[in-house]
Amino acid sequence: MKKLSIAILSALLVTACTSTKQAATEKAAEPKTTTKVNTGIDRSVRPTPGPAPKVKITKPEEFKLANGLHVMVVENHKLPSVSFYLSMDNPPLLQGNKKGVFKMLSAIMGNGTSKISKDDFNEELEFYGANASVYASGASATTLTRYFPKVFDLVISAALDPRLSKTEFEKEKEKALENLRISEKNVQSVANNLRSALAFGKNHPYGEFTTEKTLQNVTFNDVKNYYNKYFSPENAYLVVVGDVTLAQVKKLVEKDLASWKPKGIKKVNYAKPQNLPNVQIDFIDMPNAVQTEIAALNVVDLKIKDKDYFAAVLANKILGGGGEARLFLNLREAHGWTYGAYSDISPDKEIGSFSATAAVRNAVTDSAVVEMMNEIRKIGKEPVTQDELDRAKATYIGSFVMNAQKPSVIANQALQIQTQGLPADFYENFIKNISAVTLEEVQAVAKKYFGADNSRIVVVGKAEDVLPGLEKLGYPINFYNRFGEKTGNPLKNQVALPAGLTAQKVLADYVQAIGGVQKVKNIKSVKATFTLEGAAPQPLDGEVLYYAPNLEKTVLKMNGAVIVTTIFDGKVEKTSGMMGNSEKSGKDVAEKAAKKGIVPQAFYTNKEAKLVGTTTIDGKLAYKVEVPVGDLKTYEYYDAKSKLLVQNSVSVDTPQGPMEIITSYKDYKSVDGVKFAFVVTQEVAGQKIVTTMKKMEVNKDVKLADFK
Repeated sequence: MKKLSIAILSALLVTACTSTKQAATEKAAEPKTTTKVNTGIDRSVRPTPGPAPKVKITKPEEFKLANGLHVMVVENHKLPSVSFYLSMDNPPLLQGNKKGVFKMLSAIMGNGTSKISKDDFNEELEFYGANASVYASGASATTLTRYFPKVFDLVISAALDPRLSKTEFEKEKEKALENLRISEKNVQSVANNLRSALAFGKNHPYGEFTTEKTLQNVTFNDVKNYYNKYFSPENAYLVVVGDVTLAQVKKLVEKDLASWKPKGIKKVNYAKPQNLPNVQIDFIDMPNAVQTEIAALNVVDLKIKDKDYFAAVLANKILGGGGEARLFLNLREAHGWTYGAYSDISPDKEIGSFSATAAVRNAVTDSAVVEMMNEIRKIGKEPVTQDELDRAKATYIGSFVMNAQKPSVIANQALQIQTQGLPADFYENFIKNISAVTLEEVQAVAKKYFGADNSRIVVVGKAEDVLPGLEKLGYPINFYNRFGEKTGNPLKNQVALPAGLTAQKVLADYVQAIGGVQKVKNIKSVKATFTLEGAAPQPLDGEVLYYAPNLEKTVLKMNGAVIVTTIFDGKVEKTSGMMGNSEKSGKDVAEKAAKKGIVPQAFYTNKEAKLVGTTTIDGKLAYKVEVPVGDLKTYEYYDAKSKLLVQNSVSVDTPQGPMEIITSYKDYKSVDGVKFAFVVTQEVAGQKIVTTMKKMEVNKDVKLADFK
């Protein structure tokens, strides 16, 4: 039933597409207006910049408790609200084979206190209209002034005396494990993990990442022990911003936080990550990748308090800080290889990082790497233009001015001054220091920090599509798996196809394995009921009908009520549901119209299928068959031993770029002598949709009239 999950997915998505199309049509129909232009203005002359804006930075009033808690209060009586932020600046800690304990602690905090249940806690916050969060490194809340004392008491109690429930832990752990299982095949997730692991090393806190194995190691006792050991006041800061006085805050803090006992946290020193002596490529093979994730990385010894900081952030802005930056203009605007290319420089008091990243089409991966490295080299070799520098400065200054009065920004600035060792007037002089950066300084920091001569180029993609081109670039290439462990060249590790094996033989073996060509071709109709999980907040019930050669009908229900019905009568597909009606025909339904039978493999011609290689699916050898379906290129994977179809993948174009849809088939059961997969799992854009068959009937109770 290869088409079953695709039919269901189409039914789910069509309502959203219909409403979007309708909105776009209505907008296009709006009357156009004409604006007269003042022709006395010479547009070729760039306006001269006005004086730099001045921003008043309110300095916090401060005090410290005997337990080490540092409190900062910024009074602002314009609005009757107060925000407070409790955070801990603990030194980095390697979690090792229990990586994930910090994440699990955050997941189960904020569920009340030892004396207040989760429901009562949430109800009380809702009563006060407070927005609050409690997590492994602190807590925060925003509330009206009149409720501030009560909300403060409540949230601080949840932080210092949390209700840590084993039941909640088990539930959150299972959710996290499921997300990790899904992310195993998500190219972007793997790329993010491996970039950190390879740049910093897996034995550094910044380089380790959570895996299913490390999270399985985490117990409820580990989480409680972590809290008891590291939720401590000696590295903690409390910032209070808003309609409040120092005296009010001091009274509350001494009442609620003075008894908080320090834990004696000690800093652990780790080996300092080092950059490479020269440029190299680190390659991770993802056979399901329809786009390649590329990144040029370096670790940088750059802190916010350093003199280079202001020039470095401007250089980064010019290189890859948005739609007007060089990487974007080159890789997207000039070449059309990607939907976006960006760079980032992250100062840190321990060790920082620089990265330039893009997700590009497989076919242009090598070219994109070349152009990315060209831009990184160029900005360090040649001065940027005055116009580029002026625009970068204007962007930073504009953002700084616009956000200056936000409570979260005020709190963060006060915190940064303390935790990053900044001078007290750092933010007062921010605009002045940004404005003072010169062209020469931008070039110097780009050369110093962007690593044109020693970049680690991390490439995560489909080896058979992109590796031959990368090998021609002349850079050394190392190979890793998704855990950051060294491996061999994936193209040399592939199991060779058996001599004489063809796509037609693989398909014939599959048809024979599920019941034989005669029985399969004699299937005139199929009726199935199923449950669908993952597509909505609660499971859906559904029914699908097939009538040979190509008629389909899918009905989805929630709580017994029909939410969407899709019918294809061989020429036109009609959808009706809660979001309205829609209709498709012609090219939009070419794939369905071309079907020659309910089990399409029994009807493929010699020209329609091509055996392209071997791969591993769930640890087992599988044969990969390419099948053109309309304008799409579909890959089907057949288990070498059982001969059954175990996976299908297809790439579709979306506004966000190419998207891979992976469908897995398991739990084959015989229905009237023909085997069907009773569990069909579809993964798309990080979402997992599981269809479980409840009942299936062949050649029974399906009529042409059902498709009217």
